[in-house]
Parts: sequence; C-alpha cells; structure tokens
Amino acid sequence: MLEHVWIRASQVRGLDAVLIATDDTRIEAEATAFGAEVVMTPDDIQTGSDRVAWVLRGSDARIVVNIQGDEPLLNPASVESVLEALDDPEVQVATIAAPCVDFGDSVVRVQVDKKSDAISFERGGIGPAGLQHIGLYAYRREALERFAGRPRSAGEMKAELEQLRFLEYGDSIRVVVVPSSGPSVDTCEDLYRVRQLFSAIRDPA
Repeated sequence: MLEHVWIRASQVRGLDAVLIATDDTRIEAEATAFGAEVVMTPDDIQTGSDRVAWVLRGSDARIVVNIQGDEPLLNPASVESVLEALDDPEVQVATIAAPCVDFGDSVVRVQVDKKSDAISFERGGIGPAGLQHIGLYAYRREALERFAGRPRSAGEMKAELEQLRFLEYGDSIRVVVVPSSGPSVDTCEDLYRVRQLFSAIRDPA
C-alpha cells in the first residue's frame, strides 16, 4: 500500500522531493527496498502534521505537502490542486474534500464558507450536504511551524482531528473540492474494498 502511495506521489508535478517519514524500522526497511528516501522521526510525535514539521526542520523548503500513507488510490491531480491553492498569498494551509459517498460515523466531514475556507471538521453528523474531508494538506512553512509550536487544542484532542488545531488558534484552511477520491485504508473492510478496486483496474470487465 505504501509503495502505491509513493508511486502516485512521485507523479505529482511541482514536488521537488518525495520523502517517507516514519518512526517504524519495518516501514523504513520496506520503503528503502522499493527505492524511497526515508526520514526517521521520534516515536513520540502525536500527529502527521507534527511529524512533517519535524522533518521540515532539516530542510529549507517554503511549502510542504503532507500525503498520508493510507491513500493508495491517491490522484496526483488532487495534490496539484492543493498546491495551486497556495498560489493565493493569503492561503497558508490548504486541504481537499469531495462530495460525500460514505456517511459512516468515522468519516470526517468538513463545512466551508463562501471563500471555501473550513468552518468545521467533525466525524459524521454534518449530513449529506457536508463534504468528505481527505487527509491531504499543503502548508506554508510559517503556518506549519506555528502549528507545531502550539499545544494541542481541546477540540483536536476530543475529536482526534489535528486540523482543528489550526482553526482553534485562529488560522484558516482553504478547502479545494475535487470530484471524487478513492477510499483511504483505515480498517480491514477498507483494505478489502481497495483490493477489489485494484483487481477491477487490472482486469476490467
């Protein structure tokens, strides 16, 4: 699964490098075997954005993208869209969402305002009018450094949604709406669905 994500991320136009950040030596070994560049991080980092911020300390990058390793059907065009959102100098952080296709309680929904900035993120509860959030972010360096330098917010800890730290400290997140997204893999059922989709791609009826 990780290799699928890495291959698709490597196809994104506009990225200077694709790194895999992990604190697990098993992941390091697998990623190195298929040719990825790996950065080992401390094992006490609590969120993906904090992990990316830790890696950023050793780089001079001004913009960084956080692509999660559980998105084997990642569309490179979606990553390019979220990068393009940062062409607007007012946008500090951008993410993506798609029309809801899954209304389970664990699905993260986002509501947006007229500028397409996020108003709220929550698991379930927004209803069919909400957008389904996809865990992909692009940050300006300064915004990510601010995020990592702040204590975890109350809403973030309660909902286990790191993006709420941005909103609860007064930062905005621009939401780019894409037509659709393949399922991420959070459960055994998700893995089964993704395997079925890959089988259909390899052996179209």
